[in-house]
Amino acid sequence: MATFQGIIRKNIINANVQFERLGYISNNFSNQNTTAYKTVNFEQILTEDGYLDGVIRQDTRPTKLMITDDKFDFGINGQGFIPVTSENGDVKYTRDGKMKQNKEGYLTTTDGYLIGDGIKLPINYDDFWIKQNGDVMVSSEYGSKPFKVGTIPLVNFQNPNELKAVDGNKFIPTYESGEPVLVVNHDRIEHQKLETSNINIVSEANKVMRLNASMLASFQLLKAVNDMYDKSIRLQQ
Repeated sequence: MATFQGIIRKNIINANVQFERLGYISNNFSNQNTTAYKTVNFEQILTEDGYLDGVIRQDTRPTKLMITDDKFDFGINGQGFIPVTSENGDVKYTRDGKMKQNKEGYLTTTDGYLIGDGIKLPINYDDFWIKQNGDVMVSSEYGSKPFKVGTIPLVNFQNPNELKAVDGNKFIPTYESGEPVLVVNHDRIEHQKLETSNINIVSEANKVMRLNASMLASFQLLKAVNDMYDKSIRLQQ
């Protein structure tokens, strides 16, 4: 038979899990305008002993691309991730194709990660563009024959929804996601486009309303049990 203390403890733990889920939903809302942001789903699970637990999964489904006027932008039309490398050599993966050129001439993410192993634009180039297969083409002066300076690599995972999200709109592989596999002979890169987030505002709002009702019920039950507990103590005095 469950004790008052046990019921109170269970409700407090379950309420904390619900607060954690609310945090993920709030983070989704705040990133609705972040380039290529992927929804984080906190799926609640009721264990056999009545406690709530949660599993975090990424919704990595591609979404629409929007046209930009910045030549350092590109989007992925379909599945796949771009490997990016930090100054320390750590490799992470992203779908955020907003780039810049660093002082050494390399194409990087906005927070300084090299695109792929490093793609360097030559000094005083006239123009550059990205082909659909990821080749970065450069012309040194008007009318000159363009040449390739590198290729933006594209990889995929067996189970991309099991990737782990980290800072900077990036992901790292997990055992469940599998290791990255290079995608060859593709035509998925779109120059001067950026992917929008895949946040479904209506769906996230519905989650908040259902969660709010559930949390109110938990707090009401907690208050009722606490009142009964207080009364039982007074009766024993």
